[in-house]
Amino acid sequence: MLRSMVQALGWCAVVAALAGCVDANAPNLVPVAAPFDPPLNLPGIAHHTCTADGNFMYREAKKQYELRAGMTGYPIDPTEEEANATAAAHRQYVTCLSSQGYRNYER
Repeated sequence: MLRSMVQALGWCAVVAALAGCVDANAPNLVPVAAPFDPPLNLPGIAHHTCTADGNFMYREAKKQYELRAGMTGYPIDPTEEEANATAAAHRQYVTCLSSQGYRNYER
């Protein structure tokens, strides 16, 4: 009787701890060393997701460059703005891919 109560209490503690990890916007929890690729971890899906992240970072970097130029009073240099935005988008894309478990091979 005591053993089953302890097991039930332990099970409830595990469920409560895992419930805090689940977010509606986050991917599903997958066991470590799962013998299959989860649906959100396919290369095509990862590429599209990470491209969207990179596009968002591109727009955000352009906006931040314009805000910094406005605060400091320097004129906006379109070449530098484009280089900063492109670099930020590339870093975000590579970071997103690596978080999905892939590498971006440069050619």
